[in-house]
Amino acid sequence: MRMMNALGFVTALVLVAPVPGHAQAPASGASDIIVLFRDGVTPAERERLLRQSGGAGNRHFRNVPASAARAGTRSRAFLERHPDVVAVVPDRDVETLGKPTSTGSATALQGIPAGVTRIGAQPGAVAFTGSGVGVAIVDTGIDTAHADLTVAASCFTVYTACQDDEGHGTHVAGIVAARNNAIDVVGVAPDATLYAVKVLNRRGRGSDSTIMAGLDWIADHAALVAPPIRVVNMSLGRQGTLDDNPALRASVQALTRAGITVVVAAGNDGSLDVSQQVPATYPEVIAVASTTATAGASACGVHRSPVAADTASYFTTDGEFDLVTGIGVSASAPGEDHEDIGKNCVLKSVGILSTRLGGGTIRMAGTSMAAPHVAGVVALMAEQSALTPDEARRRLRLGADAVDTAPLDSPAGGYTFDGEREGVVSAPGGLAAP
Repeated sequence: MRMMNALGFVTALVLVAPVPGHAQAPASGASDIIVLFRDGVTPAERERLLRQSGGAGNRHFRNVPASAARAGTRSRAFLERHPDVVAVVPDRDVETLGKPTSTGSATALQGIPAGVTRIGAQPGAVAFTGSGVGVAIVDTGIDTAHADLTVAASCFTVYTACQDDEGHGTHVAGIVAARNNAIDVVGVAPDATLYAVKVLNRRGRGSDSTIMAGLDWIADHAALVAPPIRVVNMSLGRQGTLDDNPALRASVQALTRAGITVVVAAGNDGSLDVSQQVPATYPEVIAVASTTATAGASACGVHRSPVAADTASYFTTDGEFDLVTGIGVSASAPGEDHEDIGKNCVLKSVGILSTRLGGGTIRMAGTSMAAPHVAGVVALMAEQSALTPDEARRRLRLGADAVDTAPLDSPAGGYTFDGEREGVVSAPGGLAAP
């Protein structure tokens, strides 16, 4: 799928880890790197080797034989030649994949967001609510004081606190599991328990190594916390390729081997294929593209027909799912409420309504908002029965609504069909799929 981007998208235990830092003055040409070692090299041995190279380690991962470090040109060359080192890669920047489309509103009577209704997860529509299922939100944190969210005391941060200081993570969390009470909104799995894994800063930015640190914590604690973490949502990413950071992929694989389903946003660059987005390109994850939940309005004299529900969002990255490689969009889900066409014939996104940092609600749009709809459905299925990540993907695809019909073609200039209409994720369909 190829589309223009009119929104300007860039195509109680608390465990605190240190912010990535520099243990010594940076050498000539110094940069942040991730070093993947051969199996069996201990953290102490990694640190000694990094210091021997002239670099300095600032984080050693437990579930993957890798370390984040600061190293100069000579240090990196030394590491690349060492027999205990498998790969040395840049510690690349990662960011959120959702943007606000409104200023937000104060706490009000509960409403059912259009996305929740579209996927058939409104209260009473299905027999499961996510009870007993933990969902980790790997993001900017979660507003633990929000009255519409049930957030576990156990959390992780690479900064000083797990509390959200940007707003994106709180919005994502509400789509997954806003409570079915009298205020604000209701999520897909309203009785699921949310775990804040804060790996992005107050500008919604982090790096491969901060993501790895969060995934490392989940791998260590998923089975120890109550309820256990069975689903992970990552509404974040960057441009990249399958093999550009084998350590990051190994961190994801550590979770999937443990039976944890990892759901990620496909990306907000319509000029790219999902195979060009990280972590969405990983075969181990469920990559989610964005659609509209409802029909929009049109004031354009040329394109008089409004944008219909289930239309591919003009900003979404997409890509046909490959059954052999496992790479591609596994599911599509609402990443915006609807799209309007203005008098100037430019598409305008009206975002998904969900919880806002500081209380109340706000609208945001992006594949960041599509992914948590799917993570919520996986939580419902996890309450229904134990399932592996592969089983979750298979049931989501089998149970999708409007397969071979949706997503509809976007009216955006430059749009091309990616070759597959995988349908829109369905809570009843996923629960009923064999």
